[in-house]
Parts: sequence; structure tokens; C-alpha cells
Amino acid sequence: MQTHDAQQTTPPIAKTVPHTRTHHGDVVVDPYEWLREKSDPEVVAYLEAENAYTEAQTAHLEPLRTAIFDEIKSRTQETDLSVPTRRGLWWYYGRTLEGKSYGMQCRCPVASVDDWTPPALEPGVEVPGEEIVLDANVLAEGHDFFSLGAFSLSDDGHLLAYSVDTAGDERYTLRIKDLRTGELFPDEIEQTAPGATWSADQQYLFYQTVDDSWRPDKVWRHRIGSPTSEDVVVFHEPDESYWVSFGSTRSEKYLVIWVGSKVTTEGWYLDAQDPTGEFHVILPRRDGVEYSAEHAVVAGRDRFLILHNDVVDGVKAENFVLADAPVEDPSDMTILLEHADDVRLEDVDAFAHHLVLSYRREAVPRMALWPLLDSGYGERHELEFDEELFSVGLGSNPEWDAPLLRFGYTSFITPSRVYDYDLASGERILRKSQPVLGDFDPARYTQSREWATAEDGTRVPLSVIKRADVEVSEGGAPTLLYGYGSYEASMDPGFSVSRLSLLDRGIVFVIAHVRGGGEMGRLWYEDGKMLHKKNTFTDFVSCARHLIDTGVTAPDRLVADGGSAGGLLMGAVANLAPELFAGILANVPFVDPLTSILDPSLPLTVIEWDEWGNPLEDKAVYDYMKSYSPYENVAEKDYPAVLAITSINDTRVLYVEPAKWIAALRVKNTGSEPILLKTEMSAGHGGVSGRYEKWKEIAFEYAWVIERTGAIATGGRDTAS
Repeated sequence: MQTHDAQQTTPPIAKTVPHTRTHHGDVVVDPYEWLREKSDPEVVAYLEAENAYTEAQTAHLEPLRTAIFDEIKSRTQETDLSVPTRRGLWWYYGRTLEGKSYGMQCRCPVASVDDWTPPALEPGVEVPGEEIVLDANVLAEGHDFFSLGAFSLSDDGHLLAYSVDTAGDERYTLRIKDLRTGELFPDEIEQTAPGATWSADQQYLFYQTVDDSWRPDKVWRHRIGSPTSEDVVVFHEPDESYWVSFGSTRSEKYLVIWVGSKVTTEGWYLDAQDPTGEFHVILPRRDGVEYSAEHAVVAGRDRFLILHNDVVDGVKAENFVLADAPVEDPSDMTILLEHADDVRLEDVDAFAHHLVLSYRREAVPRMALWPLLDSGYGERHELEFDEELFSVGLGSNPEWDAPLLRFGYTSFITPSRVYDYDLASGERILRKSQPVLGDFDPARYTQSREWATAEDGTRVPLSVIKRADVEVSEGGAPTLLYGYGSYEASMDPGFSVSRLSLLDRGIVFVIAHVRGGGEMGRLWYEDGKMLHKKNTFTDFVSCARHLIDTGVTAPDRLVADGGSAGGLLMGAVANLAPELFAGILANVPFVDPLTSILDPSLPLTVIEWDEWGNPLEDKAVYDYMKSYSPYENVAEKDYPAVLAITSINDTRVLYVEPAKWIAALRVKNTGSEPILLKTEMSAGHGGVSGRYEKWKEIAFEYAWVIERTGAIATGGRDTAS
């Protein structure tokens, strides 16, 4: 490795060590595979040299970073409370305190059994009878990283099962706290997955562990007070393409094990009153059939409401249908909601007297209520809102028979709102609107939907957010274009306090809802995966060209942004159309996909074959992935400025991928723009922990974006105007 001088003006150059990979007769020599050995002092030294170079190259942005951090902090009500949620005889809520990096989970007693109106708590005001259930600040003391996994209360409110990760590797230690005394039980279970579920009698705790590939593969039953050596494996999934999860139905009548690959699902259920009994399969797995099941009581009978994408009347229900079936024979299904090409059914939640349907139409998430009558199903109705772009979804509703329904609402320009819906009257009761301090006025900002035309003629939706007074002038406005486009994940409207620091500097924020995501239904996802993956990349390029061609921005004012699988997108478009961008920001980027997907021993690789294809067995998949892999297609060309950010303990996208990518870019780039790598040396896939550290990281990234787009670098627009 080439050393760097004291001023860090010379970038580190990674040494080359030939490493040969041979598949399907194709011989590839990888010069930077040696960077995979993170325990090697030379690898650590290289990453630290990259960090030093990045800091030196961005040191002049420190005043801007400080300003952005201060803006985020000044707009955030640091001492705050969430809206209390009733569970049993307690109101539960979260607290944040000024100066504290993490939240506190608290509770206070319910005034009466019939009291369903949450107490109107005020930040900084003492709450009568308040108990601190868990203080993450105390648990995080002495650790550079902290993440809370499980947070599971027993039905009687006496016990709390919680788990923590202090390394960022998503391996948690599970503990049990007696909320009556504040004491910890001696039970301590290490190396668990994040969740935990109580049995109805509170004598047992179910938890999961992961295999060597970080795949949750086992469900365990632990008897409270017994040694962990006596814990029983109640389920094991040996097939490495399946991920195991565990929980209970909303009614809490059944415990449920879910086994799922990217394309196939299987569920197992057990009466919660019989925690040591045998689980029964809901519907046996069939390749390519996904389903979920929710317990409901309809006209006095126990039913499973099953969302599935099986064949119905000879046609594959790509966007899913909803069926009703008796619990004793889930295969005896009656279709309640038929398949629709323009509506993607996503979830059904059952309560004592109503159902809640969650779905999306026209790239917007929606929600409908469906009453349950004595005779069966009533007439459903969709909740309607005034804004063109918005997100709506269920909030915390732990009580099966509550007279109120908690839901949340937000948009790109509307801070998050928490509502209670009165099921008897239909009234919406606003419980809380996310506070934004200072002179914030949502009327100063606009959100709109635009459509780009892809290479094959497909219309691709874009969400455009900006200050209302930003006018597109000659040369275009500074613009940040964000994309993801994998795993059927949808980039739905949501408010961001930190994003105001970009908008107020005249930056137009755009989300490209490219294929591979789920915004436009299941086929939108199918058209951006496996051997159609390149549509994700070309869609993004088409969105960039649309913004340039319509005068919104210009190549010297446009920055692309994406993380994880969206980082793969960033690496691909850097190779496809570097001339369109002034900068590319890639967080924990999946930029060496072929190397990773070829190695079944790496975390989660086998599960990923349903998303990307199996290049080990299929030469066509191998050739296709090699043709778009960002790392393997770095070429001698002028690249825009690149900032890649990763974490050394990331178990999902290993740090070695961006490290190799940056090393290759640095050597082959024929342009003069800086190529930067920043590695968090004590964090995981989600980056740093603690809200203040996260704000600093956001400020670091935003300052770089502001400079690359040529936006106003000091201060902001006159927000009082």
C-alpha cells in the first residue's frame, strides 16, 4: 500500500495480490481480494489510511458539517415523548431527553379499565406513577455501538424480555427483567437473533438463533429460571434458502413460526395455551407460493385470513388475493378479495370487531377498515387524505378489543402524525404531530409526482420534493436523486427533519421509484430482479436524463445517492453513465455482488439466490451478473466524485466490497474528481448508533452533497420569507 503524506494530499493506493476465481470456464484475477481479511493489520492500516485521506479531503467542509448538525439539532425537540399506547393496565411510551443519545421506555398506570384516552403527557413534566421500563442510555454506557433487539412484555406486565447488540454484528444477548422489582433474572442467552415471544402462561420464552451464515434457522423454547442448556429446539430449518421468524397472531391465541425464502412461504401454528405442544403446518410450502395468515373470529368462528399469490382460476395472483379459511382446515379457502392488476395487497390485521387492510395503488400506500359483524363481513372503506403523495399505516395496537385504532400518517412535507380512529363514530383524533422547532412551515415546500420514460418505454414514477420558491432556471437546480430498487422494497413518502437542510439550500430532492422495488406492484419487482436486474439501473439513468432534459437540473449539479442494494445501483450507474452526475454517494454498497453470491459460506448468500439468481449453477446468471457487477466493470473513464461509506462489522454487505471497489476506481479513474472511502470502525449495516452520532454522519454526507451539487454552501435560504 502506498503511504500518504502528512497533508493527506496523496490517496492511498492498495497493493495488488493476484487471486484467481474460476467458474464456468471463466478465469478472473482479482487483485484486491486480500482486503477481505479484516483481522490482518495491513488491511486495518489501509482502511485507516483511507479514513485519514477522506477526512483530509473533506476537512474544509467542517464548518458546513457543524452548521448542518446544529440545524438538525435545533429543529428537533430533543426532550420528547411518544403517544402512550395501552397494554393491559399500563400506558407505555418512549422518552427522549436532551443530551441523551438513546431513548427510554416508560409506563404509567391506566386510570380505569374503561380508560382508552391516552394521557396528555408533556415533555419535561413529571408523570404521576411513571416507571422506567428500560433505559437504553444506561445499557449503552461503555460501548461504542449499541442496538436494542427484542423488547417483549409479558401479558401481565410483570416481565420484560430484551436483547442488546454492542458490536454491530446483529448477534444479541437476551435478558429478562422483573418490572416489579427492577431486578434481572439470572437467565442470560447469548448469540440470539433480535426477537423474543412469551408464552400465554409466561412460563416460557421463545427465541431464535442464527447459523454460521447469519441466517435465523432455529426457534428455541426457554423455561424461565432454568439453565439455557435445557432449552429445547422446537423448530429447525436446514434449507439455507429459508429464513425463520417467530411471533404470535394479533389475537395472541396462536404462536406462529414463519419460514420464508424470497419466493416461498410456510407457516406453522400452535395454541398459545399449550406452549410445549406440537406446531401444525398452515399450508405446506410450494415453490413460488407466498402467503401470510392472520387469525380472526368471524361470526363466532376461528378463521385464518390468508394473503397468497397462488394460482386462482388458472391465473397466477401476482398482486395477491385475500382468502378466508377455517383454522382446522386452512386449505379450504374462500376468496374474499380477488386479484387486481393495479392493487398490491400487502397485509391484513385482525381485531375483535374489524379488519385493517394495507395495500398500495398508484405507488402510494393505503389503508382500509373492514367491520366484522355478527353475520360476517361488513362493508369496507378506504381512509382518504388530501395530499397527492402520502403514507399511512397501522401504529401500535396491542389490544385485541380496543374501541380505538391507532394509525400513523406522513408525507414528504407533512411531519409524522399519530391518530386514533374511533371505530364507533368514525372520528379521527389527532394525538400528536411530530414537532419541528424553529419557523418551519410546510407551505414553503412542495411535493409532486413526475414520470420518466425508460429505455423500453416503461413509465417510471419519481417523487420530487423542493422549496416552493425554488425555480428551475437556466442551468438547472442542484439536485439529489435517490434510488434503491430491490427486494420489492418501496420508498414511500415520509418526512425528514434533516432533509430540510438540503431543501433550504435550494436542493431538489428526488426519489426514483425504479423497477426492482415494490411501488407499482409485484410485477414491478419481478421486472427488476434476476435476469431483469439491469432494468433497475437503466431506469435510474432514464430518471436522471428526464431531470436533465426537463431542465430540473444539469449533470454538474446532480448527485446520485443509494445504500446497500441501492449502493449496487450507484456502482452500476457510475459505470453506465458517469457523465450524468457530479457525484455519487454510496452507503454500505453491494458493489461486488458476483463474488459474494458465488460464495455460499458468506452471510445470507444462499437466501439471495432467489433475488439475483444462482451463478454457481447457472452460467447464464453468472454471465449476466458479471456484466453489471460494479467492481468487475470499473473501466478507464472519467468518473464523477465518489463517496462510499461502510462499516467494518457489517454482516449484510461486507466492508470488503466498497473497499475493493474504491481501490479499483482509484487506479482506473481517468478523471480528476476525488474518490473517497469512509469506514466506520465500530458499527454494522445500519451505521453508527445514537442519535447525535447519526446526525453527525448525516451532516458529513450532506455537506459533501451540497458541495458536489454546487448548492449554497453557507447558511440557507431565508426561511422566514
